[in-house]
Amino acid sequence: MTTQICLVSDQAAANLLPALDPALKPDQVILLVSAKMLPRAEALAGVLREAGVQVRQVALDDEHNYLNLQNAMLDIVDQLTDQRVMLNITGGTKLMALAAQSVAIEADWEIFYVDADTGEAIWLSDPSRRHPLEQHLRLRHYLGGYGFSIAAGMQQPSANPRHQDLIRTLVVQVGSMTTALSQLNWLAQQTESRGALRIKMDERQRDSRSLETLLRNFEDAGVLAVESGQITFAGEAERRFVKGGWLEEHVFSTLARNAGALHVRDKACNLEVIDSSNVKNELDAVFLARNRLHIIECKTARMDQPEAPKANDTLFKLAEISRRIGGLASRGMLISYRPLGKAEKQLASALRIELVCAGELVNLDQRMHDWIGP
Repeated sequence: MTTQICLVSDQAAANLLPALDPALKPDQVILLVSAKMLPRAEALAGVLREAGVQVRQVALDDEHNYLNLQNAMLDIVDQLTDQRVMLNITGGTKLMALAAQSVAIEADWEIFYVDADTGEAIWLSDPSRRHPLEQHLRLRHYLGGYGFSIAAGMQQPSANPRHQDLIRTLVVQVGSMTTALSQLNWLAQQTESRGALRIKMDERQRDSRSLETLLRNFEDAGVLAVESGQITFAGEAERRFVKGGWLEEHVFSTLARNAGALHVRDKACNLEVIDSSNVKNELDAVFLARNRLHIIECKTARMDQPEAPKANDTLFKLAEISRRIGGLASRGMLISYRPLGKAEKQLASALRIELVCAGELVNLDQRMHDWIGP
């Protein structure tokens, strides 16, 4: 029988990945858990049991008492004679790791550490012995390890060929389309607030050549119709497409097109996740690549207007959601159809949020490659 011993902390992925790796997957996992980490341990246990791994939790009365921690480990030693035992030393507090390591050395257990940057398990007895962790996790398993469930079936946008020419035009002509797109977004929002799918344009809007050109592009894509100064959206889904869904579709199609080269394991768009308190968050695009969770937020609206979400608020929210849903190793990206100012770019850098703005959209394929890494 093979047993892995894991030190539970906020970083669920470090324990989950090696426990489910085909080459390292044990028969049993023992979770050493403090009172503070009980919710994390329960989330981990649920995912592991679903994968067919036996799970046992060992409660630590005082994770700040080195002697108590050693005694808890010694009790486990007595229970695991004639077994292959591997200690995953990645999680827990530093004191937990030191106590566990001291006992594991005496018990002649294998000890390894998970390097999140390389996605490898490194054996401490022989640092040259490195095992690349295979990416067999799906989004629901990864998110489950952090205590999140998926509200509904995972969505993927339909690859409507009529949308592709329109999206390409919007991306390539980003500088000349922004004003007209703002007008169209506003009109779409007005119909939504009224519970309708059609709206009359005022005289200024009817006389706008840039808006007329934009409407013609959307009309050619089958998203809406224009007649006698009235816009009629083809349906609720098409109105959502106008309001920014087109950018999400562009991001997701770029991701799907490069999935192999980017080592994407699982992906979804408009994913609604729920935490243990029943709080919901919607993720525009989310995917697993190189054993990390990547979260993308898409924005087409201006973020410098009083009634609009501030760019700073969006950045802080994205950083917080990325950390809560995927741990410290997760990555966030904000894709904005409009440029951001110097201060917002500095904040994004401080929060470790990748930015792709305005004219950079045309190189989204390369930016994705640079972000995820070779």
